[in-house]
Amino acid sequence: MRFLSADPLTFPPGDSANEDGIVAVGGDLSPTRLVAAYQRGIFPWYSEGLPILWHCPDPRFVLVPERLHVPRSLRKLQKARPYRLTLDTAFEAVIDGCAKVKRPGQRGTWITRDMRRAYVALHQLGLAHSCEAWAGDELVGGLYGVSLGHVFFGESMFARADDASKLAFVTLVEWMRAWGVQLVDCQQETAHLARFGAEPWPRQRFLTVVEALAQQPTRRGPWRFDDQP
Repeated sequence: MRFLSADPLTFPPGDSANEDGIVAVGGDLSPTRLVAAYQRGIFPWYSEGLPILWHCPDPRFVLVPERLHVPRSLRKLQKARPYRLTLDTAFEAVIDGCAKVKRPGQRGTWITRDMRRAYVALHQLGLAHSCEAWAGDELVGGLYGVSLGHVFFGESMFARADDASKLAFVTLVEWMRAWGVQLVDCQQETAHLARFGAEPWPRQRFLTVVEALAQQPTRRGPWRFDDQP
């Protein structure tokens, strides 16, 4: 683990992380540095009041869109369309929803004020995206992440209504598959994502694949569900 220099393009290799998955400390959350980090399979994760911590855990939990598994009950619900789903319509509201949702075993949120500003800036550049679930005019769920090349780096999701985030997630993955996205980075293992076919990959395998896929042309936002591949 090392302290980052002022050069936003300089990162130690992801496989140099310590046993906690931390690669480096410090730096900033500028779009240039964030893009450089994600292209190397590294992401920021820290709490308010702490220095920025850059992570590359081993193993890495990922979903290959071609292997997406949608449970039968959720597929039926998807056809029933209980919620209106949109893309890149309420990015800031989604990130706020993710920050406020209470999660078991977690005190507070890692989505600090600086993190919020950083990802809003990426969204304005067309690199960070949100998927929203609406009940009427009420935002009841959603998720957001970063897209580079043929990789989508999922960051967080939330739900205020039954299955809202699940429907948003599977629908987005199905569209991204049509657009040529070949890997969804889920970062940490959860039973929630495992049900959809996500699996742990050794860090070195993940880094090798990301290095190739993240360099491909990026589909910039705003995204829409009626976009053709």
